[in-house]
Amino acid sequence: MERLIENYMDFISCNKTERLCAEASVRIAEQNGYRNIEDVESLKAGDKVYINKMGKSLILFNIGTDDISKGMNILGAHIDSPRLDAKQSPIYEDRFYKSGIVYLNTHYYGGIKKYQWLATPLALYGVVIKTDGTRVNIAIGDDPEDPVFCISDILPHIAQDQMKKPASEIVEGEKLDAILTVYPNVKDYHDKEKAAYKIGDNKDKVMKFLDDKYGINEEDLASAELELVPAGKARYLGFGKNLILGYGQDDRVCAYTSLIALAEGKAGKRTNCCILSDKEEIGSAGATGMNSHLLDNAVAEVVARLDVKGNPELVIRRALANSDMLSSDVNSAFDPLNANLYDFYNSSFLGRGVVFNKYTGSAGKRGASDANPEFIAKVRNQLYKNDVYFQNAELSKVDVGGGGTIAHYAAEYGMNVLDCGVSVMSMHALWEVTSAYDIEQAYRCYKAFLELE
Repeated sequence: MERLIENYMDFISCNKTERLCAEASVRIAEQNGYRNIEDVESLKAGDKVYINKMGKSLILFNIGTDDISKGMNILGAHIDSPRLDAKQSPIYEDRFYKSGIVYLNTHYYGGIKKYQWLATPLALYGVVIKTDGTRVNIAIGDDPEDPVFCISDILPHIAQDQMKKPASEIVEGEKLDAILTVYPNVKDYHDKEKAAYKIGDNKDKVMKFLDDKYGINEEDLASAELELVPAGKARYLGFGKNLILGYGQDDRVCAYTSLIALAEGKAGKRTNCCILSDKEEIGSAGATGMNSHLLDNAVAEVVARLDVKGNPELVIRRALANSDMLSSDVNSAFDPLNANLYDFYNSSFLGRGVVFNKYTGSAGKRGASDANPEFIAKVRNQLYKNDVYFQNAELSKVDVGGGGTIAHYAAEYGMNVLDCGVSVMSMHALWEVTSAYDIEQAYRCYKAFLELE
């Protein structure tokens, strides 16, 4: 289990975007015998395949001995996390005030407290795709020799007006632009007659740097996917190596444990499946999110390679409807310093095991997937047999707020779905807190669940 935790910390430290998570997950899968389904013509019991959707979502299958129409055991997590995305025309120089500062223009992604992103070291990750199809990988800020980036803040001495605003208005979304550089121009500024500096020079220097280092120009940025994330590695928090502080633990803590549970396991009668989806933080939208045909298209590819009897469309529908799924997503950990926000008797706590969340949603369970008690009892029984510790919880007090997962998208197929994940403190902050013990229990929970018949 100590190896599991160390490997997990390396995983979230090295893979801070959904693309990097998908790439790393493919490597782990292939090391454990999984093959790209595009290279496979037929499937039989015991085969292991994965489907990579646009490099940002991954679905893995370990084929069981039963007819797939009897259903599958599915683990579903997401690998995207809140961040700052670069806009389509991302680099500009301050022209109005002629400060010479060059900025990266951003649009925030997912639910964040915008003020948390000020005055903190940020790293830049992503890809640039050139018109000839060449892919250029960008990674700046986590290597010890790299620079980092930062969004400026107002010093408290002159922030009287700012401090009167509600937290949601302390910083505007349009002001979440990161400083890329400013080049010295003291001589040029003071010697007006001989000044060589003109507005745009510093931006040109940035573009020359990108051209020299990566071979990209400003037009190439129109087909780029660049993300600002917190710079730095996951670390142990406090004494005793009991807690982990790291970026993106929502929901990579569940994604990693689900992946490892599947990769190291072996399917029995039922086919085992693991979904690592994208775009959950913005409503699971788009081709790589669960609010699409991501899952049923993947199952169709599997069914097409199996020797199945009957109408393939009906087989796909039955396979999905008869499946059982753990929506492996995180829950909010009880915070004693903000206890008024939680129903103490229905809260999850750090260090008490994996969390069952019967329903998510908000305002009267809106947007929730409410798990059937028969299915919960089935999962409980399996965890009891395997000495896995779990707790039952909701996100917060009723009407305090709410949130969703991918569970209700999976439930639309008619399958059993239960939210089951790790408790997280400071969720959606730049650095989130989890318990090493809970991560161990999540891995053991997912492994036991995949053994259900």
